[in-house]
Amino acid sequence: MDFLQNTFLGNSLEHWLMALAWGVGGVIVARILYRIVGSVARKITSKTRSNLDDLIVDKLEEPLILALTIIALRTGYSELTFGDGVDNFVDSAMKVAYALNITWGIARLVDAVILNFFVPFTLKKESAMMDQFGPILRKGLRSGIWVFGLIMALNNAGYDVGALIAGVGIGGLALAMAAKDFVSNMFGGITVFVDQPFKVGDRIQISGYDGTIEEIGLRSTRLRTLAGRLVIIPNFKFTDTFLENVAVEPARKVALTLGLTYDTTPERVEEAIGILKAIIAERADTLEADPTIWFDSFGDFSLNVKLVYYIKKSGHWAYSPSEVNLEILKRFNAAGLDFAFPTQTLLTPDVATTS
Repeated sequence: MDFLQNTFLGNSLEHWLMALAWGVGGVIVARILYRIVGSVARKITSKTRSNLDDLIVDKLEEPLILALTIIALRTGYSELTFGDGVDNFVDSAMKVAYALNITWGIARLVDAVILNFFVPFTLKKESAMMDQFGPILRKGLRSGIWVFGLIMALNNAGYDVGALIAGVGIGGLALAMAAKDFVSNMFGGITVFVDQPFKVGDRIQISGYDGTIEEIGLRSTRLRTLAGRLVIIPNFKFTDTFLENVAVEPARKVALTLGLTYDTTPERVEEAIGILKAIIAERADTLEADPTIWFDSFGDFSLNVKLVYYIKKSGHWAYSPSEVNLEILKRFNAAGLDFAFPTQTLLTPDVATTS
């Protein structure tokens, strides 16, 4: 068959057919072998209690087929000759392909483990931050694996990775200086996820802001103030600023001063104290312990009675005190107890008039 000796691009037709046979045949054989081996592996893993082995078999299927395909293509190329320059390039490309394929397999496996084991674990925790941490961990590990795999691929291809990293390091230093606030916010976000000083739905007070946490991100946190305004707080603020989590208080303290008129008798003052005790005791949103009520002082224009009580977490921080105040006003008016208001008495000398 003399026609097989015809050359194309420096290689005979016979060698081209051998290369094609290795390439196509290798792909077909790779799929057949994996179907056989994969079927056997699935039968074995289906008998175990753990889902991890099933996950490994499923996620490594495509990378293994690709690995066998790369080997077949490399073997087929060995039948051809294009010169040292092309051969070295193809050899480097194959090494890069091997490294990236291994990286792909590891990334698929780690991603599946996080998705099937870690994420369900976070869903069992009643924490919104844990729900958000799962996707962040997944993306972070996947990115790290690919960066490491790319470095190994370049190293296998013969590139001086050390010099490349040094060059990137100098540029990275300048970039880090410019992105200092961004990095600080990232570390602040990690600190919030780890320490969990608050969660979504908690009411906090920080840097003069008082409101409810709506969203916790890796760079910033969104807070809805009591006035309804949305405040975006950089996460680094939570690492260097005092923060009060109002939501974790067992009860909220309310202090009230009531001023009665000076013509109120001692018996009527005691009656007023009794009314206050009854109001607090009747409410379901205050602590069961007796409130602290006492005749505090003689003011400039009133007899001052102090009332200190505590609202449970189930009570509203604004509505509950408002309802208590309204009930005090109603019962004091019904009992004829008058509230004092600022008064001033002017004493003037008698002026004698003469005619």
